[in-house]
Amino acid sequence: MAVEEKRAWALAASAVVGYAVYVLLVLTGRHGRPLAEAPYIGALLWTIGLGIVFGIVTGIWFGIAARDDGLQADERDREIGRFGDHIGQSFVVIGGISAMALAMVEAPYFWIANVLYLCFVLSALLGSLAKIAAYRRGMR
Repeated sequence: MAVEEKRAWALAASAVVGYAVYVLLVLTGRHGRPLAEAPYIGALLWTIGLGIVFGIVTGIWFGIAARDDGLQADERDREIGRFGDHIGQSFVVIGGISAMALAMVEAPYFWIANVLYLCFVLSALLGSLAKIAAYRRGMR
């Protein structure tokens, strides 16, 4: 398995697990209040921060392992990386437009923050799945 494919698997897993933990923290922390009034900022910042740290650590770890095994990224890896990034960026755009629309209708900050976070997670997940599929099935 290519190093970049391992990174894609790690990013997909961390995005799903991080978001699941965030949702669980928000739902258990609302204590009978409406969802839009639940404390979410701390959970949001911690799950995003830990996801970033996890991504950095796994990137370094896979990079060291690749260097030790003599596996370096080649043109195919770079092309698959660009392909997956382009696929995943669609959800960043969707998230930005959705957040802008929510701001225009003066939705609570909770919903604006959560639509952005969800779209970032979906972007990472979709981009990673596109990369994994490209490694498994090839590029056209």
